[in-house]
Amino acid sequence: MSAAAERGKTVAALLLVAGVVIAVAAWTLPANLTSISPALLHEAGEGSPSVARFGRELVEREKVGPAQLVLATSRSVRDPGTLALEKELRAITSQNAAIVAWGGWDPAVEPLFRLHEASAKAQSTPVIEQFLPQQARATVLQALQGSRSLGVQALLRLRGIEQTGRFVPVNQSGGQPLEAVILLASLLYQAEHLSPPLQREVRRLADLAREEGRLGEMEFFLMDLLSLARRLDWVQLSEFLRRSESTQTVGEFAHLARSAPEQLPPIYTAALFADSADRVASYLLRYGTRGLEDLRLALGFGQGAVNQLLLRQVPVNHSPSGGIEATAGLVMLHPTLMLVLKYLGYLIGVFLVLRALDLWIVAGPGGGLLHMKSGALAVLFSALLVVASEPFLLKAAPPSEFRQHLVLPVLVTTSQTPAPAPDKPATTMDASTLISIGFFASLQVAMYLLCLVKIREISRSAVSPLIKLRLMENEENLFDGGLYVGIGGTATALVLQVLGVIEPNLLAAYSSNLFGITCVALVKIRHVRPFKRKLILESQGSFTQIPVPSPATPTGVTTVS
Repeated sequence: MSAAAERGKTVAALLLVAGVVIAVAAWTLPANLTSISPALLHEAGEGSPSVARFGRELVEREKVGPAQLVLATSRSVRDPGTLALEKELRAITSQNAAIVAWGGWDPAVEPLFRLHEASAKAQSTPVIEQFLPQQARATVLQALQGSRSLGVQALLRLRGIEQTGRFVPVNQSGGQPLEAVILLASLLYQAEHLSPPLQREVRRLADLAREEGRLGEMEFFLMDLLSLARRLDWVQLSEFLRRSESTQTVGEFAHLARSAPEQLPPIYTAALFADSADRVASYLLRYGTRGLEDLRLALGFGQGAVNQLLLRQVPVNHSPSGGIEATAGLVMLHPTLMLVLKYLGYLIGVFLVLRALDLWIVAGPGGGLLHMKSGALAVLFSALLVVASEPFLLKAAPPSEFRQHLVLPVLVTTSQTPAPAPDKPATTMDASTLISIGFFASLQVAMYLLCLVKIREISRSAVSPLIKLRLMENEENLFDGGLYVGIGGTATALVLQVLGVIEPNLLAAYSSNLFGITCVALVKIRHVRPFKRKLILESQGSFTQIPVPSPATPTGVTTVS
């Protein structure tokens, strides 16, 4: 073996090792475009307050109602500080049992309900139960009628509206729930327990209802507030409304509380943890129960992880391509740069591997026409790596189980009933489809390399160009092998789909045939045809160089004319 060949193999080996190292390093970066990795959540939560620590802060502020929900969440995520939180919560409730029913002490309700004189209850009480008794409503109304707040007065005037939807008017029998929730909203407004944007919107809706003489949109907010008041005590409700930016958020949380009441503690804790109920509601309504599991995972890592998840509003990437924690710090500091480096690493790594195969398999004497298109193949395979590391890039998130559906009964004749819309074809691909496409593409690349090796073997043979040309014609079946493999892959995929072994997907099946056609076309047009043309020209040249002897007359022979 010549020194040039040895040097070529050494360079190929170095390129192969470098390409593999770069591709693996890019794979380990926990940077994703449409998802976030657990490694990144762990890094974001490192050093930030845990759920149990946040609960202890609430206990220190005498917010025992919210602390109870945080304690339930701390148990579900198995926070190491759960026992300490439970101990502190038990200690404060035993010292001041009168505040347990309300969830804590509040100067807004102290003079009205005299918490220090109230009988102690062993557990938190839904706040609507505190406002439903006649005596309680009369006390709150008397206290609020002297308020100078225009918003409070606008809310109190709603008691006189008779045009309602689902509520019974206050001045009719059965109007106690409406009056109770109006007084509850007025007291929350008076005590400034509503966030400024929510406070402005509530006042606007109250003024609009008074002008129109009907509750209108205000009734939806009152219904949502009633739904939450049936599940939360006073302090729990107050802390939540401070973190709600609009009546829409209140409605979304009321819907979540009705749809998954057993999941209320982690949902409520996340809203307080992130200091934003809006982002929590938006995330859960988009991703449903899977989003709830991702949110619970972030809660286990700490406050920083919850903030990072809700800020990005993307699902958690639980696949092995999520990356490792060793590089999570760099991704946290430079997320966009690391994502670009990850995809660039895929491209460079695959290109170096293909270039190494090019030098090792097809390079050498006579192989000038046999080089692979490493750049094009690198783009193809790096794109497959990107798709493999981004499970939600081509696959849309499943529809949320928490998404609200409003069905209004409409009376129409049968002839007026619109025909059902035809089903639209799915525009996303699942993991099995991507794996099938990648497998079929890999088979065709292997077939392509096999054809190049055979052409190189013939080109290096120590035979005449005519014999090489005959050998090339003898390998026509091999050069058509990509098409055979493609047809076989399509037939196999269709049979497996019919038998129910894999999910029905025509794209995965026919991609094998498409790759086969592409492979055969590339082999024959790019490599076989130019090589045969070269052999034909060489064979013609060899014919012209052979001297043709002139006819000689034998000695002693006389020609007769």
